[in-house]
Amino acid sequence: MARVLITGGAGFIGSHIAQECIVKGHDVVVIDDLSSGKIENLPEGALFRKLDIADSDAIHGVFGEVRPDYVLHQAAQISVSRSVREPEHDAVINIVGLINALKASVEQNVRSFIFASSGGVLYGDVYSPADENTPAMPVSPYGISKLTGEYYLKFFSNEFSLRTVALRYANVYGPRQDPHGEAGVVAIFLKKMLASQVPVINGDGKYIRDYVFVKDVARANLLAMESDGTGFSAFNVGTGLGTDVNDLEKGLRKKLLQVMDNKGEKLDIPGVLYGPHRPGDLRSSLLDCAKINRELGWSPVVGFEEGLLRTAEWFAGQ
Repeated sequence: MARVLITGGAGFIGSHIAQECIVKGHDVVVIDDLSSGKIENLPEGALFRKLDIADSDAIHGVFGEVRPDYVLHQAAQISVSRSVREPEHDAVINIVGLINALKASVEQNVRSFIFASSGGVLYGDVYSPADENTPAMPVSPYGISKLTGEYYLKFFSNEFSLRTVALRYANVYGPRQDPHGEAGVVAIFLKKMLASQVPVINGDGKYIRDYVFVKDVARANLLAMESDGTGFSAFNVGTGLGTDVNDLEKGLRKKLLQVMDNKGEKLDIPGVLYGPHRPGDLRSSLLDCAKINRELGWSPVVGFEEGLLRTAEWFAGQ
């Protein structure tokens, strides 16, 4: 089995990837600064090193110690709004941190480097599923940093023959979700509902997103890691199906009430409140995932209804 190093592995998505790697029998080392990740997210059997991805010496030291076969780079500044307020902080984490990990990977002859990119922030407003050839139109520093990251992947692939893969995530949701990420609305709604507080929808709620369950995203990372290939590749990871925020809120409300009823507990959820439109919000974001299905054999297996139920069950159990 392989030695796998996961940056940001104590976070929402990274911890699910770590868990999947452990199940497959890989040796897993997680790097995380715990700024948003949580130590309790780590699966049993994963080694942990608390490090800042922007600390070049520390990163090179751990890579030299671990000598990983594969690197799954999930570490990131994940808030679009914070990237607008603090673009320099976003760049340090999402660009300089990535370069540190790429340089260390070259030094240790890593076989493949898998990067968490983003379909939503790269393609901008799209009303039919966008494929990987859709022109990049990032409108936030977060999106700009993800696009820049892909250019660095191409450079390191061309210059140093490091195999690199960018996985362009749709809106990832599921257990352990952080409310501050791109699909944070799922976690925000569930926490409000469980506290019997009023769920707030921004604007008219007619903002369409492609929601993909976190376990499916973890599986895409392992398929990308284990696949053959050279050079740089980019793959969308989503469902191609759109759900607006109004329907998302209704679906979560229904599933959470179902979960609480099964537990024999009554939950009073107030009606929804509509707040002001949030500047910069995309109207529609959908991903075409034919390429990853064709080349890696990946397609989502957890449907939206099932995913919402599993997410509601997890949040209700906290």
